[in-house]
Amino acid sequence: MQTRPGTDERITPEQLEVWRMFLRVHARLIRRLEDDLQSKHNLPLAWYDVLVRLVEADGHRLRMSELADRVMLSPSGLTRLVDRLVAEGLVRREHAEQDGRGFYAVLTDQGYERLREASGTHLRGIREHVMSRYTDDDLRALATYLSRLDR
Repeated sequence: MQTRPGTDERITPEQLEVWRMFLRVHARLIRRLEDDLQSKHNLPLAWYDVLVRLVEADGHRLRMSELADRVMLSPSGLTRLVDRLVAEGLVRREHAEQDGRGFYAVLTDQGYERLREASGTHLRGIREHVMSRYTDDDLRALATYLSRLDR
């Protein structure tokens, strides 16, 4: 049975299985990538994500609210995560000069070095666990399908 997206309010058993498979695969991939970073670098994947967002930002710094959006965490969740990164010396906080109320998270030299050490492991994991299983045509199609959900 083929219907256009959004034309039928029911979810078929086949559609529900696709959804469950999506969730299962996502969870398994994240767990594998996390295990790689933890076992080789003692670095949780969430920490790695924050460090990457900071290294990509101008001046290696982002307002806490913008960083929370980029790593898809609540402001309170990001605050707790940044507290741990500060305690490890990987990030520091700076007051926002413009309004005095906000803060920036700033990548430290130690954070940059830790990210540099872990990046090869993480990228190798992405290649091994995901990219190596698809042709270039498959990846282009997958990007098209995923872009429909990323709106």
